[in-house]
Amino acid sequence: MSLSDSAVDRIRSNLKDVERHIAISRERSPRAAAGVRMIAVTKYAGIDRVRALLENGIQDLGESRVQQLMERVPQLPGSVTWHLIGQLQRNKVRAVLPLVSLIHSVASVRLLDQIRRTAAESGSPPELLLEVNISGESTKGGFSPEDLVSASSQLSAATDVSIQGLMTMAPRVDDPEQVRPVFRRLAELRHRLSDSTGLALPELSMGMSEDFEVAIEEGATMVRLGNRLFEGLAEDD
Repeated sequence: MSLSDSAVDRIRSNLKDVERHIAISRERSPRAAAGVRMIAVTKYAGIDRVRALLENGIQDLGESRVQQLMERVPQLPGSVTWHLIGQLQRNKVRAVLPLVSLIHSVASVRLLDQIRRTAAESGSPPELLLEVNISGESTKGGFSPEDLVSASSQLSAATDVSIQGLMTMAPRVDDPEQVRPVFRRLAELRHRLSDSTGLALPELSMGMSEDFEVAIEEGATMVRLGNRLFEGLAEDD
């Protein structure tokens, strides 16, 4: 069932509101990046809602489930830039690499090595972000900051892939100001790791619907938004 006109209008309005808040956040912080890409997270969105995003100018789509990614890629235009933002198991690497432009969730050296081996067979180096568990929560995956620094030599040697930067997921809190230190530590770690590895690491993927403004103020180059894009829609829209 296609979306109603009112639902499409609401998505368009939400997008404009998000774009406005991104611009405001960039203007009020000297640490903000020169440009910020919004990744539309479509994990819980029906395909018609996703198409409405594309019709309103969105090009970057983020999926956290490999199976849903594999189902949706052939359903949507080839112009879409796909991001895998969720957990990637090593036995799914071969299926995922041809589908995505950027993997945000490389959470271990073992996964990085699997991606390297698989990419070597295709001769097409994928772009990757290293997931960092800055907050230290046991429920979150990713490198600890200490383990990531310890792996500097292995990262420097990974010339057969393109490590673009870092990603983190902040704790869910009522006040976004509470997670500002998480984003700031990721930005600081990026600089430290760049110095130790010689990698440019231009990207910081951090900030979601609840806290993206704070993340942008702390230097995010990518924010991953889902719920914020679909606010105000009825379940049957």
